Amino acid sequence: MKPLKQKISITLDEDIIEKVRNLAEDCDRSVSQYINLVLKEHIKQLTEHNTP
Repeated sequence: MKPLKQKISITLDEDIIEKVRNLAEDCDRSVSQYINLVLKEHIKQLTEHNTP
């Protein structure tokens, strides 16, 4: 069973939105899917670097 997702609203700089849209399109993903993927990877890297 897929984990539940929750809708949120965020405010981003216009230039960031455009870059994210382009990157998401290049990966054949929605903006939401792409942001979720990027955040998961970022959190994973932070967790790995902070584990003793």
